[in-house]
Amino acid sequence: MSLDLPDRLLPPTPQQSDGPLGAHWDGRGTQFAVFSESADLVELCLFDAAGRHELRLPMPECVDGIWRGYLPNARPGQRYGYRAYGAYEPRAGKRFNPHKLLVDPYARQLAGELKWHDALYGYKVGSPRGDLSFDRRDSAAYVPKAVVVDEHFDWGNDHPPRVPWAQTAIYELHVRGYTMRRDGYFDHDRGTFGALGHPRTIDYLKRLGITAVELLPIHAFVRDRYLVERGLSNYWGYNTLAFFAPDRAYLSDGTLGQVKWAIKQLHAAGIEVILDVVYNHTCEGSQFGPTLSLRGLDNAAYYRLLPSDPRHYINDTGCGNTVNLSHPATIRLVMDSLRYWVQEFHVDGFRFDLGVTLGREDSGYTPGAGFFDALMQDPVLARTKLISEPWDIGPGGYQIGNHPAGMAEWNGKFRDDVRRYWKGDSGRRPALSARLQGSAEMFDHHRRRPWASVNFITAHDGFTLEDLVSYNAKHNEANAEDNRDGSDDNDSSNWGVEGPTSDAAVIAQRERTKRALLATLLISHGTPMLLAGDEFGQTQDGNNNAYCQDNAVAWLDWSRAETPRGVALRDFVARVLALRREHPLLQGLYFQHARIEYAPGLRDVFWFDEDGIELNEDDWNNPNARLLGLRRAGPSAEHEQMLDVVIALFNADGSAYRFDLPPPTLDYRLLLDTDAPERRELHTADGSVEVAGHSLMLLAARVERAAFAPGSAAAANEPRVLVVGDDDGDDEAQAA
Repeated sequence: MSLDLPDRLLPPTPQQSDGPLGAHWDGRGTQFAVFSESADLVELCLFDAAGRHELRLPMPECVDGIWRGYLPNARPGQRYGYRAYGAYEPRAGKRFNPHKLLVDPYARQLAGELKWHDALYGYKVGSPRGDLSFDRRDSAAYVPKAVVVDEHFDWGNDHPPRVPWAQTAIYELHVRGYTMRRDGYFDHDRGTFGALGHPRTIDYLKRLGITAVELLPIHAFVRDRYLVERGLSNYWGYNTLAFFAPDRAYLSDGTLGQVKWAIKQLHAAGIEVILDVVYNHTCEGSQFGPTLSLRGLDNAAYYRLLPSDPRHYINDTGCGNTVNLSHPATIRLVMDSLRYWVQEFHVDGFRFDLGVTLGREDSGYTPGAGFFDALMQDPVLARTKLISEPWDIGPGGYQIGNHPAGMAEWNGKFRDDVRRYWKGDSGRRPALSARLQGSAEMFDHHRRRPWASVNFITAHDGFTLEDLVSYNAKHNEANAEDNRDGSDDNDSSNWGVEGPTSDAAVIAQRERTKRALLATLLISHGTPMLLAGDEFGQTQDGNNNAYCQDNAVAWLDWSRAETPRGVALRDFVARVLALRREHPLLQGLYFQHARIEYAPGLRDVFWFDEDGIELNEDDWNNPNARLLGLRRAGPSAEHEQMLDVVIALFNADGSAYRFDLPPPTLDYRLLLDTDAPERRELHTADGSVEVAGHSLMLLAARVERAAFAPGSAAAANEPRVLVVGDDDGDDEAQAA
């Protein structure tokens, strides 16, 4: 592109003076705006298509910390960056260095790749003075350039699916790894949104029963220098450079329209799109990291610095820096980014990486933090699905259940407790019961609903499901960190053999355990989240931290989906997801506390042992008890005069046990037997059923209210409220 452009920027007109930040083309020219309240001067740097020729233009006006300028004839495709002038005083938190080209924090698209070179650093790498030194080498040749874009896209009749939370089933996937090894795509589309929106992908998701895909970070990110030098890469993408721009590697045609097209195709199939977003830290790292964007524009505004020594960054994220969401300009940056993805890309929700960091202020974490307040009241964002990862490594960093009402949270306790129960650990019956019922002890406050608990057995970080039942220990040697990285506490069991085996008995046990884990996830109250590939046995060969493996270690191996075991497990998952859709009692519309009796002896939730007897305190505290019965009841959604009942029978012991079903006697049908998933018939004439070891069974019945004794609550067609335990004054709400 030619640099035949005016040699100066025009001041903004009165109509432009309160416009949005970033670069915005109006049909005749482009308005540029960037925040830096501490800089003495900011230059707009324009580049030709090759990135070799640079034209520097001083920004003509700064009001309230925002530098603005208008450039006639600057059109979509124009490449640009910024240089900021000011004091370089690291001990005072100031790190201006005009020799470093800076990426616009509001860049919609980036051209070129970051090329690692010592010139990227604001200080002299290797200097005895460290980051207190000053580097005068120019970095422009090594930095991606921002690109002016035309946002137009024909959305047609696209509309958000708006799947109710209680009916949501999330599928976590990596845009690149999901399709790199699957047949049926053009080669150039593999690993990009061109494949994600392909009918082959969408048909698979629909047949499986998924309602939302949660995409690992797609924001433009940096491949860490130390990984690149080892021949590895930041595969997961939790190292953001630009909050508005999709990473170029995920665009086979190089356009933003491909992302929008893929989302449009998913929406047409009724599938929502949730983005995993990283606003807690950036790729610039600690004081020894590169100067690429925010650090060079206004270090003290964008990052949290140690008050006693502003040279150093607060590191609540473990990634070297922490984004300063106590500063209005930084809150605006994040809020503008979120709204942009909803309004321009029709995204349906967000999962906030290290969400606790976003709620940290000077006094520590609070659910009333300014960012949360801004987020929850925003008319665009408040109607989307908002999910927090409720932890970070800072003080008081585990805040599960302590986020604002209206947000869901990843429930790591669900993962841990369900894994331990099916592994056969002792004393897990109380924990299992809590997880099955939406973890009410953590989430039942402020009128929240069970969907606030996002339940999962596996996620991108950790073992896959196949590896969870195949390895007792992590095997991360491929990460070149001597197997020191990744968690050592996996609550896994190899069931007798470490890794792959041909032993039929071990294989059968592993498959049985996988089905039990998946079924527990999908019949629990809360929002289930599946890890892509778990439904057909994806393995990472025991690697529980594949963040740097942009290769066959982490890419889904679709050949496993075509094996008999892969097909059987996939069909099993689809079947259980269908059962969840068909039976509201499996979804959890409200927290059940055994306070509602729909008919004599038929409360909304009832816990019993293998003798069909309600559990007492001693039963709950029995450390050797590995059997559990759960009965849920409620009005039928289809027939006003009917009640629906489901029973789940859990056996984590190695031997089969016969369960007596609790009164009242009902005509149950079999919904699911994880030991024999092909089984469809069940005989309960004697009021009992046998449950195989390491498996669960799901039963269902429908009964007329009038079948119960006259004069009962059921006959009056009204539920009766029971007060069980301490009266918290909320019984009527529980019955509503």
